[in-house]
Amino acid sequence: MTFAEELRQQRWDDHRYYHHNRVNQSLHLASALCFVTSYVLLFIQPAAAVFVGWLLAMVLRQTGHFFFEPQTYDAVNQATHAYKESVKVGYNLHRKVVLLSIWIAAPLVLVGEPTLFGLLEAPSGARSFLDNLASVWLVIGLGAVLFRTVHLFFLKGVQSGLVWCTKILTDPFHDIKIYHKAPYYMLKGEMYDDMSQWYDDSVRASMA
Repeated sequence: MTFAEELRQQRWDDHRYYHHNRVNQSLHLASALCFVTSYVLLFIQPAAAVFVGWLLAMVLRQTGHFFFEPQTYDAVNQATHAYKESVKVGYNLHRKVVLLSIWIAAPLVLVGEPTLFGLLEAPSGARSFLDNLASVWLVIGLGAVLFRTVHLFFLKGVQSGLVWCTKILTDPFHDIKIYHKAPYYMLKGEMYDDMSQWYDDSVRASMA
């Protein structure tokens, strides 16, 4: 596959395997809006961008996956949850637990070691502590993307790794595109997407 074709494929697999629930889709929409806000804030208030990204965007996103997405047999795609977890290109639930544990542990580590073993300036108050925390959380976020990208180089090839990295960075814009109607469907009482309607015309064409 070309780069563009593999990007469409990864997006389609991510949608059809992991986004059946309309609440999950709606939370992804809210998360995407927060991530876009975070992208803008990176050029204005980097620390605020990190807090919006982690505390709002990531919490909303992962709440949808952990608490609303069904983990039973997927009759639509004829796949078990275990199978989907094993073929997940990016971070499956197990990897997400590890990543989120590191994220949660970061402020606790900074309380005990405010300079992070000399890597950061000693905080002089709450504001500087939060600035240090934002720096650590930014490194964790970028490190998670970089680590999985390079890992995929060895597992699936350089193109697959770069495609996944591109997908992750552009997911907020794509999620707004495909999930902007999710709250409407949810209010209508349609709590699950049966995947009969493909939101991305380019994916439809590639899968025909």
